[in-house]
Amino acid sequence: MPEMTSKTATGREAPATGDVPAARRGWTLVLAGMGAFLCSLDVVVVATALPVLRTHLGASLSDLEWTINAYNLAFACLMLTGSALGDRFGRRRIYVTGLAVFTAASAACALAGGAGALIAARVVEGAGAALLLPLTLTLISDVFPVEKRGAAIGLWGGITGLGVAGGPVLGGAITDGLAWQWIFWINVPVGLVMIPLSATLLRESRGPRPHLDLPGQVLAGLGMFALTWAPVRAPSAGWDSPEVAGALAAGAVLVVLFLLWERRAAHPMLPLAYFRLRAFSSANAVIFLQAVSLLGSLFMITQLFQIGLGDSPLETGLRLLVWTGMPMIAAPLSGALADRVGPRPLMAGGMVLQAAGFGWLAVVTSPDVGYGTLVGPLVLAGVGTGMIFATTAGAATAAVPAGDVGVAAGTNTALRELGGVFGIAILAAVFAHKGGYASPESFVDGFKPALWVASGVAAAGIIAALCVPAKAGVAVPETAPPRASVTPRP
Repeated sequence: MPEMTSKTATGREAPATGDVPAARRGWTLVLAGMGAFLCSLDVVVVATALPVLRTHLGASLSDLEWTINAYNLAFACLMLTGSALGDRFGRRRIYVTGLAVFTAASAACALAGGAGALIAARVVEGAGAALLLPLTLTLISDVFPVEKRGAAIGLWGGITGLGVAGGPVLGGAITDGLAWQWIFWINVPVGLVMIPLSATLLRESRGPRPHLDLPGQVLAGLGMFALTWAPVRAPSAGWDSPEVAGALAAGAVLVVLFLLWERRAAHPMLPLAYFRLRAFSSANAVIFLQAVSLLGSLFMITQLFQIGLGDSPLETGLRLLVWTGMPMIAAPLSGALADRVGPRPLMAGGMVLQAAGFGWLAVVTSPDVGYGTLVGPLVLAGVGTGMIFATTAGAATAAVPAGDVGVAAGTNTALRELGGVFGIAILAAVFAHKGGYASPESFVDGFKPALWVASGVAAAGIIAALCVPAKAGVAVPETAPPRASVTPRP
């Protein structure tokens, strides 16, 4: 893939990635990595504080669910819009805006005096995260040449994994040692430092489309909302309820309308021609299936430790580090290796390890299981997760023109969030059908088939991974959108 020079917000051509100073690359990796860390941390950090929130705010079970789901809904539904805004108005500008929204909303969460105020603030926080996370990959790809991008994205994957790994531990420690409000207050000083640094040290760039695809953004946002609303409501309303069935049907119709519109739009927010690229479509299929398996398992395994083993929230977070901490090690190594061997063997190998780890966990779990018995399958699954984190995003973004990295990153991240929502709902439904919370024995009766489903979904991801081309970077089809602000470098 030839190196590109992109026009900046002032209309001047920005330096090619090979001409970007090493210091700017370093700062970009740090600042984008911190943005990814904050976004991933706040997906899970609230989980260990739920019992305290119920007591302190007088929250109902439904309220507690929405303190997590409100963030995830806004996050997933606005992901593509965040990428599109960055391409149109400047990625650095929108990234800084996202930081400001996320920081202000975190303060509002900490100051919330009731469950309703907390949920509303979490919606705004999720919207800020939707501006941040897809642009983290875009900013990194903008300053690193293709031959070094895999290693950079691998480090990004490790930092993202740190947020997932540290969430349960940090949430438990803060809740036990300080107060639940500090789960959100810790974001504020970090955001206030990052805003001026990002505004001055990140390179500005834009995407190739000069106009926003407003109808496409509305259809995509509403479609994502309906498709995420259905699994969020399914555990309480039932999969066969009119509400859930109607949301799924509405989501499917809206997605079809979105695709029909994108085929005729002059400046589509998601060029459908990219789905004819094996690297792009296969990598997105892998991340969706991996998220279904991973997030659904996380939902079940955290409860296993507390209900089955009798651990406290903090003890659960610490013991889970053998699983959730593995991506911090495996992702950077896999990203660097992907530059040499290509993403396919690492993606396929990662899905094999994740499927094997969850299957192994389903086999050995019993009401009197010891922690030592669980370490092996958790480590195995965690290594596989890190291998996938590092390679799916790199493969998807390398498959499209340099100006459309934001589109690729937003699509990849949106599908990951959507997969996570579906994963929790599907595994919760399997658990409820086979077991319950009446006793440790009843819990394990539901846990084992749920983990078998997670293993099977990961195994399906192996097939998708094997469809990825041997080497990253595939020629863009002739029907790709015009690259108004990106020109080939001689």
